[in-house]
Amino acid sequence: MSRAQQKEKTRRAIIDAAFQQLSPEKAYSSLSLREVAREAGIAPTSFYRHFADMDELGLTLVDEAGLMLRQLLRQARNKIENNGSVIRTSIETFMEFVVSHSNGFRLLLRERSGTSAAFRSAVAREIHHFSAELADYLRKETAIPGEMAQVQADAMVIIVFHAGADALDATPEQRRHITQRTIMQLRWLAHGAASYGRKAKD
Repeated sequence: MSRAQQKEKTRRAIIDAAFQQLSPEKAYSSLSLREVAREAGIAPTSFYRHFADMDELGLTLVDEAGLMLRQLLRQARNKIENNGSVIRTSIETFMEFVVSHSNGFRLLLRERSGTSAAFRSAVAREIHHFSAELADYLRKETAIPGEMAQVQADAMVIIVFHAGADALDATPEQRRHITQRTIMQLRWLAHGAASYGRKAKD
């Protein structure tokens, strides 16, 4: 293994260790550099070869969580057949992300309204990317105008993130109910947007 590959492997181990240390009881602000280094199997001093400080690591985690979510939903949309449900497939994929990557999603929720301005800005940027990508999809797949597509996308993202927050600590049965409720809400929203778009053209 080359030196560059080893460095990247260690960097990955640090990121994974930080994610693993998060929990419903433990926010990122509670993590210590020593804890993360120990979990990653490196000396604390080695941490600084990869990140300037814990803030830089935290911002990296936010970026990774946001990117992972966007990639999953992008893949879900690409798999949808002509008669498939975009909303159902996307929400079910999102809920799978909440369950399998709960620490990452919890990080986004917590830091969205956290005390660090840098973290709040990073989460806002990830949510903006999420919404902009959805708006672009809506513009291509529906007849609604561009500005309206962005408004609809923003509203959908708000509903989905609230649903994810409710689903985090829910039982499987509760999560199924939240999923169905969210699908219905988004379908109503899409129907209303389409009707409004048709009236705007008249």
